[in-house]
Amino acid sequence: MPTYHPATITSAELDEANRLLGALDAEHRIAWAQRHLPGVHALSTSFGVQSAVTLHLTTRLLPDIAVILIDTGYLFPETYRYADHLTQLLGLNLKVYRPDVGNAWMEARLGKLWENGSEGIQHYNQLHKVEPMQRALDELGVGCWHAGLRREQASTRKHIHFLELKDGRFKLHPIADWSDLGIGSYILRHGLPEHPLLHQGYVSVGDVHTTRPLQPGMSPKQTRFFGLRRECGLHFDL
Repeated sequence: MPTYHPATITSAELDEANRLLGALDAEHRIAWAQRHLPGVHALSTSFGVQSAVTLHLTTRLLPDIAVILIDTGYLFPETYRYADHLTQLLGLNLKVYRPDVGNAWMEARLGKLWENGSEGIQHYNQLHKVEPMQRALDELGVGCWHAGLRREQASTRKHIHFLELKDGRFKLHPIADWSDLGIGSYILRHGLPEHPLLHQGYVSVGDVHTTRPLQPGMSPKQTRFFGLRRECGLHFDL
């Protein structure tokens, strides 16, 4: 099969690539991408409750792949310790990127943006997550961005493809069709450590100020961003 380039691939070729990837398992999707998609490959991670799966799956095949963490400065202490643990356990080639302006200075200028409704959260996400991520991708020269998005995670993700184009580069979702059961089975099968907050009722973990544990009567959507938004803007601006 040919090598695909983001600037020249046609919609028909992208559709055909997705049909091919749909017939492969996750490991072979990653291997296919390494063979047929040029440039530097990198994997983004939040070190959230399901991150160990994609980190383990990808680095078994691509042990030197750059692993990008966007450190907002507001992650849970448990997340920082979990990141340290997985980095050592899996030998991750971790690349940490942060906002250009420190949090105290940002708050002095703009206040606590996350307290200003959906627009404030969007502004916060742009400054603390989207801009550092774009900088990481550009500075590392990434041609193919690997991410652990799954269709079952949220309504905003139910139509994602295995391979997409985003901002002039390829974006690969090798476990897009995995279920929650498949995630749990993989963790158990490989003896991977779970995020410490999982046992405190957290079904999704982001920043301390916009993440809550799941309580009776709540939907998973309400555990992030006060239920106002589901996505932080890294993958979709919704």
